[in-house]
Amino acid sequence: MSDRRYSRADLKGPLPDAHFIYGAYRHAAARETFATVDPSTEETLTSVARGRAADIDLAVEAAHGAQRGDWRQITPAERGRLMFKLADALEADAERFALMETLDVGKPVKESLGDVRGVCATIRYNAGAADKMEGTTIPLGPSFIDFTMLEPVGVTAHIVPWNYPLGMVARSVAPALAAGCTAVVKPAEQSPLTALAFAELCHKVGFPKGVVNVVAGYGEEAGAALVAHPKVRGITFTGSVATGRKIYMNAAQGLKPAVLELGGKNPMIVLDDADLERAAFDAIDGAFGNSGQVCSSSSRLLLQHNIAEEFLERLAENARKLGVGPGLDNLDLGPLVSKEQYDKVQSYLASGRAAGARMRHGGGRPAALARGYFIEPTIIDHVDAGSALAREEIFGPVAVAQVFDKVEEAVELANGLGYGLVSGVYSRDISRAFKLARDLEAGSVWINGWFIGGVQAPTGGIKDSGIGRERGLPGIRNYLSIKNVGIRL
Repeated sequence: MSDRRYSRADLKGPLPDAHFIYGAYRHAAARETFATVDPSTEETLTSVARGRAADIDLAVEAAHGAQRGDWRQITPAERGRLMFKLADALEADAERFALMETLDVGKPVKESLGDVRGVCATIRYNAGAADKMEGTTIPLGPSFIDFTMLEPVGVTAHIVPWNYPLGMVARSVAPALAAGCTAVVKPAEQSPLTALAFAELCHKVGFPKGVVNVVAGYGEEAGAALVAHPKVRGITFTGSVATGRKIYMNAAQGLKPAVLELGGKNPMIVLDDADLERAAFDAIDGAFGNSGQVCSSSSRLLLQHNIAEEFLERLAENARKLGVGPGLDNLDLGPLVSKEQYDKVQSYLASGRAAGARMRHGGGRPAALARGYFIEPTIIDHVDAGSALAREEIFGPVAVAQVFDKVEEAVELANGLGYGLVSGVYSRDISRAFKLARDLEAGSVWINGWFIGGVQAPTGGIKDSGIGRERGLPGIRNYLSIKNVGIRL
């Protein structure tokens, strides 16, 4: 990845500003728009079509028609070939997509380029599985033949967040396409650009009209209409717990399956026999990568008492080396995505100070950056276990440290919240670490590493962190329905 600086002039071509439905860009039915803002400058990038129920209906009808028409006639192997072609085209256009992502959400270009490469890997993994979703035969005896067929569930809805706009589109749309479904995507209003460009690229490489559609807009308008549409037969959502609950309740009205990845307040447990250098290195990426705007971030550091001070010193030393600046400057951390998110994180920091928490490093806006939604990488300790800092998802570059004496206390702290997305354990004793991992309530447990896994490894939460799994083969099965066929001979 290049660390060179970029400018807006490096982006070739215009920014997409309209819905993409049935193979073409379309204005909103009501001709309304909303602004998408560069969080590094607080300036408007462009005005984008604002979708409502009428636009959602048009997109779902397009997807429904494709599902019953051209897309249904394409063999699984040909679906896979189209997806490989899509990955190749995206890879060839990686810099343009990365620059759009950086302008829209603020992350350094090198991170955006890494995200695009991850999207290509996701598409290729699912492309390779497109013709390998096999049914089974059921032994009913010599007078019968009985077998199962795996069929696409139909039109699928994908409501994606703003922290990894293109990556989260691909994480659910790629397996849906591999399964033979069609898709309607509602990107976050803060970050619609790459989702729209992705749909256009799908059309350019040969996907039939209506297979991939994108409607930009707000959750309470376009998102709610998409979930409620009677021709949508599967829903995938990543976002907050509160919104996830609403979507799940609305999906239940139509008896629609829903996969939800919601929030996390993920504990990184560092035991007294851990490799502290390794753990502190991983905590930098885990807590501050993408400016902490990651559901699976290591935002909660649970440290055994006799190593806590040394670990925090190592962590602070690493944090001091991080550069913060506009995404086009290609440093280590960019801004938060929006003023709303910036104000939210600042309010957590203010409440922590008022409650007597100690800012070991950072704690506010970098002095050299007067504009943009920037917050320094922040390390906090002396935190009350019952405080909002210790219990709520902050979703910013903030690592909150708590200290424990016995391992049993660490388990109690780790499992004591409603969340259950990710937990991590650091110890040189693998038996000790694995025993602890078995006691942790989380959809993923990582030992001596953070962000372990890839497109092959299923991910998802338990408790308030969600339901269902994405990635890997289970991610494709979300979009398949089992049909049983029985024959009397």
